[in-house]
Amino acid sequence: MFLSLVGYINLYWVYVVLFWLYVITTIGTIGVILSENRSPVKSLAWVTVLLLLPVLGLVLYLFFGRSIKNTRMISRRNRRKLRRRESFKKVKFDRLGLSKESLQQIQLSRTLNGAIYYPGNTTRVFTNGQDKFDALKRDLKSASKFINMQYYIVTDDKIGCQIKDILVEKARAGVTVRLIYDHVGSFGTKGSFFKELKQAGVQAYPFFRVAFPPFGTRINWRNHRKICIIDGRVGYIGGMNIADRYIDGGKAFKTWRDTHIRVEGPAVGGLQFSFIVDWNFMGQPLIEDSVNAQEAEVCGIDGMQLLTSGPTSQWTNIAMLFIKAIANSKRRVFLQTPYFLPTEGLLKALQTAALSGVDVRVMIPRRSDSRMLDAASHSYVVECLQSGVKMYLYEAGMLHAKTMVVDDEFVSIGSTNFDFRSFEHNFEANMQIYSTAVNDEMAKIFQQDLQQSTRLYLSEWKKRPIAKKAGESIVRLLSPIL
Repeated sequence: MFLSLVGYINLYWVYVVLFWLYVITTIGTIGVILSENRSPVKSLAWVTVLLLLPVLGLVLYLFFGRSIKNTRMISRRNRRKLRRRESFKKVKFDRLGLSKESLQQIQLSRTLNGAIYYPGNTTRVFTNGQDKFDALKRDLKSASKFINMQYYIVTDDKIGCQIKDILVEKARAGVTVRLIYDHVGSFGTKGSFFKELKQAGVQAYPFFRVAFPPFGTRINWRNHRKICIIDGRVGYIGGMNIADRYIDGGKAFKTWRDTHIRVEGPAVGGLQFSFIVDWNFMGQPLIEDSVNAQEAEVCGIDGMQLLTSGPTSQWTNIAMLFIKAIANSKRRVFLQTPYFLPTEGLLKALQTAALSGVDVRVMIPRRSDSRMLDAASHSYVVECLQSGVKMYLYEAGMLHAKTMVVDDEFVSIGSTNFDFRSFEHNFEANMQIYSTAVNDEMAKIFQQDLQQSTRLYLSEWKKRPIAKKAGESIVRLLSPIL
């Protein structure tokens, strides 16, 4: 009896100690969150998770809530070395014939992360995976010096194996081949796939490799960029990963609608610069075969500026440029995104433009590859409709395009979704294109997609079941950390 009582008392004190340790740790974590001076919405979301989900909330914060803002991607010395090697002379903007709004956006991008404006490029737009991969394979096969490839997802399906075979063949022929793949994004790909690449001489490495427990906290910061540079003369950027679903829609969708572009001209130097920074950030040696944009052949009339963004950036670069472009709009803003979870600033920018008489249209998929993100996206529809923003649901399949068309000469195409994760947690890259021809082409593509979309009207949207509305509102509370 006495021993049982002693055991009970000891167990009681163990519980007491563990309880207060958890309380102190939770309060300390909340203190850290508040001291970081993040947006009130995001801070409140994390505090709510910590309070409502004991223990689990703390684990979620350790894995998904930490900040690496202002972490240097590349040393100042190496950055200066790259810029000198690129040696692109400063453009005289007064001779470009661009609007003052475009010039402001160009200056903003340059101020945010030194993004260089490159005139004299050509752009080919792809809206389906088959055309994009056919062109990519042709360019890869023609490589004679180097191939630098970076994708969030690299699969070992049919198209993945076709790309792998080309890379293996090129590496064995003496071409320098480098591949960055996101470790989390490519979780489903067999290790033997990458092993075969390495055995053939391909320098293939995962970005922010996640290994538990020591590096589990890296799981929240993903490299979402989709970039390829071939011999410094051709570049690719957009929303398509390397997977069969971008060709056939996969098992869940009839079609997978996306947008990608092929670039020729000095702007390929911008893609190469971005790749080299990421390569160096991974602990790899500084790449010497950087592109001298000054010597690149001027082969078109499209002006371009590559803007990158990520959790290490001081500013939310791409989000800030979007806000500026929307605020500058006078006639139209056409936006396509698979997930619509705008920050407060972006939502107000869209509403302000619409209330000012600008034709603002937002297209999202009827059903995406995430029900939770669908619910969160739908929670923003009413606010948009009330302000005059025209909302459309794409019906033909999965809409994965990440594009923005503003007025008559600005287009943004890249990997950035219109959501908190892309703007704040992912490493993203968008090509800003200043061209009336590309703008007109992208506006026509948007109009074509409208033919396969359903426009939403406020009176009908409000008739949704109460349970559905409630579910969307609950998920929306977590949208800053989804």
